[in-house]
Amino acid sequence: MNEPKQYGFYVDTSKCTGCKTCHVACKDRKDLPKDVKWRRVYEYGGGSWQENGDGTVEQSVYSYYVSIGCNHCSNPVCVKACPTGACYKRRSDGLVHIDQGICIGCESCARACPYDAPQIDKAHGVMTKCDGCYERLSQGRNPICVESCPLRALEFGPIDELRAKYGSNADINPLPSASITAPNLVIKRNRNAQAGGEVLNWFEV
Repeated sequence: MNEPKQYGFYVDTSKCTGCKTCHVACKDRKDLPKDVKWRRVYEYGGGSWQENGDGTVEQSVYSYYVSIGCNHCSNPVCVKACPTGACYKRRSDGLVHIDQGICIGCESCARACPYDAPQIDKAHGVMTKCDGCYERLSQGRNPICVESCPLRALEFGPIDELRAKYGSNADINPLPSASITAPNLVIKRNRNAQAGGEVLNWFEV
């Protein structure tokens, strides 16, 4: 009998250009409402300008992009916060899903999640979120966000394999500390990136 797998994402922020192809492909796959974004691309910037007193200026300004969705966490606070059990973690692949048949749209999962993964479908009064493209996964295919990325900045697979290949770092600004939910996420930091947990100077593009 095969052991259950835990799937996760790898994000290479040294490659991501903020093109949002992953974001658009995800919305198109499920025909998501305008205000529902299962995958989002954030721009983070910082640095400063300094006058040298001799008419010259030095600067350390930088920016980089981070593509993020649901991280199908090992400690999913959304699941703990759900009062009906609609939000649950699948044993077979570790993907966190929402059973819309019993969801009451209370948004408790959204308030608990530090990654803004669960989002309300106002027209239907239920919560929605990244489902890991489980139908594609069952066909041996990648999630649509991964397949659509023109820079190949995203990968998806068993998290132990991704960590063996890329390491275990899951922290980068502007994301919250990985200690909160134990996300199944590996991040390659852009050369300008800070460690993580300091949510400053960022916006969604």
